[in-house]
Parts: sequence; structure tokens; C-alpha cells
Amino acid sequence: MVVDGGRFLVTGGAGFIGSHLVDALLERGAARVAVVDNFFLGKEENLSDAKRRYGDKLQVYREDAGELSAMSAVMEAEKPDVVFNLATKALLYSFFNPAGACRVNLDIALALGELLRKGAYGRLIHLSSSEVYGTAQYVPMDEHHPLLAETSYAAGKAAADLLLSSYVRMFGLDIVTIRPFNNYGPRQNEGALAAIIPLTLKRIRSCQSPVIQGDGKQTRDFIYVADTVAAILALSGRDDVRGQVFNLGSGRETSVEELIKAICQLADYHGPISYQPARPADVRRHLAGIDSVRDLIGEPAKTNLLDGLGQTISWYMKRSQFDQLLSGNADGSVT
Repeated sequence: MVVDGGRFLVTGGAGFIGSHLVDALLERGAARVAVVDNFFLGKEENLSDAKRRYGDKLQVYREDAGELSAMSAVMEAEKPDVVFNLATKALLYSFFNPAGACRVNLDIALALGELLRKGAYGRLIHLSSSEVYGTAQYVPMDEHHPLLAETSYAAGKAAADLLLSSYVRMFGLDIVTIRPFNNYGPRQNEGALAAIIPLTLKRIRSCQSPVIQGDGKQTRDFIYVADTVAAILALSGRDDVRGQVFNLGSGRETSVEELIKAICQLADYHGPISYQPARPADVRRHLAGIDSVRDLIGEPAKTNLLDGLGQTISWYMKRSQFDQLLSGNADGSVT
């Protein structure tokens, strides 16, 4: 993608994937990157390095991307060429606030669709989720797989996809939808509503047993965050993808049990694993069909799972040591 000199807006840009995308845009010469994030899960520290390195080229707005009036004001100030929509709330939020988890995705899509229709910016790259497919009816799951959302989060994502697809057909808008499968890597949330990899690492660091919900045979398609960002940028720079939908994964299937055991091995953990009851509405099987994206940009997942997990664990361990130092005395000893 030709980024040099362009103006970009990233909703959810202080989050896990979003902050890596912000870094990549600035590193590739963006004239301006605006972030809109309500910091529900996003963190200021995820953008601290970019802010230090690029200064005023990065502007952060603490706003709700689903508020049309707020987004209209941001668009007027920033005049972006391309908007990347990564704002959402975590899947697990569905179990605490199912209506909110659904509504947020549709509200953001409506706001961005309306602003694009009114000419506030040029192109929308909409990040959806593989969760819209539910449990695989066939594998690999291509972009024509039925939408069988099993959580209200996934239902909201599916509704947003359908809405934006209708805006393409009704108004001829330049919208590209990307459905990432299971991302992992540095900066993935390890606090409330954490995903399985950071949660497992956190339990190991806290001298607790890793947990597998269910029998561990449920599968996912994992892709390293840097590979996801590179693929997003590659797709966003093409002129022949307008109105299309793309899966983004590794095309490889890994069981949760295999994943947990790999983390334990890499983290040098030799204790027991706790098996607990299966999570309600858990997807049983996922495997991305990636022929469409592979035909356009080549193999999207260049980092194999063990290498990516190693890099991820190293990042979390370094961060843990840094946090420990901050909570200790001036000489580094912990109180």
C-alpha cells in the first residue's frame, strides 16, 4: 500500500490490532494518523512509542466511534483519505452485556457508512470477525460460509457486515470488509475480558494452572498480529477489492489443547492443566479459507505459530519485569 503522505483514521486505534496498525501507517510515511478510541479496552501505553517517535503526526480523540456527531466533527478536522474500523468490544463482553456487545458494532458501522455516503472520507476498511460464521459447517470456511453467529457480539458484527454491504449496493461506496480469524501477539489485552493466550500467560506468571474450558478439542485458526496488519495494508492499497469481503487467517487449524500445551512448553511450565466446563455458545471448529486473499497478496500468515508464540511470550515476560520494577523500590527490589 502507498501510505506515504496519506491521511488515515483508525477507530479502536489504541487497542491490540489497532495500535499495531497505527505504528505501521506512521512507519510507512503517513502524513497524519488520527485515532478514535473510547479506551474501553484500548490503552494509552499502546500508542506511547508512536507518540514519542512521530509527535503531531498522531492525534488521539477519546470519543465513541458510534456517535455520529462526534465522528462528523473528527472527520471535518482530520479529512482522512482512508478509515480503518477496528473499534468494538470483546466477545466475552456478550456474557455481561449482550445488548451492548451487539449494538456497538452496528452503531459504528452506521456512523461510518453515513459519513462515507456524505463524502467525509474516501474509503472504509471495515474489520469484522470470523465469529460471524459460528461453528464451521464445512472447512475450510470461505467467505460464502453462512453467517451463524453464536454470541450477541458476533451477531452485531454480522449485522454491521450486512449493513455495510447494503451501502455498497445502494450507494456504490468504496468499502472493503476483512474478517480476521484469531489474532495473537504483543499488546493483546490481558486484563478483564482477556483472550486465551494472554490469560494463560497471566495464570502461569501468577503460579496458577492454565485453564481449558471444555475438552480442548475445539479449534481455532491463529494469525500473528504483524501478519494481520501487513495484509490489511496490502488489501487497502488495491483498487480491485471495492465491495469485497476477505477472510484473513493462517489456513491452519489448531486445537485449544494443542495451543495451551505449546504455551506451557515455551513458558517452561510443567504443572497441571485445569479442565473446566465448556463455555456457553463456544465455537467448536474454525479454519479459514484464505484462497481469495492469497490470490491477491500471497500467503498472509508468514509467522508460524510457535515462532509467534515465542515472540508473544517474550514481550509479556519483559513487560511483567518492567511492571515489577515500577512497583518496587528505586533499586529494583520488590516490596
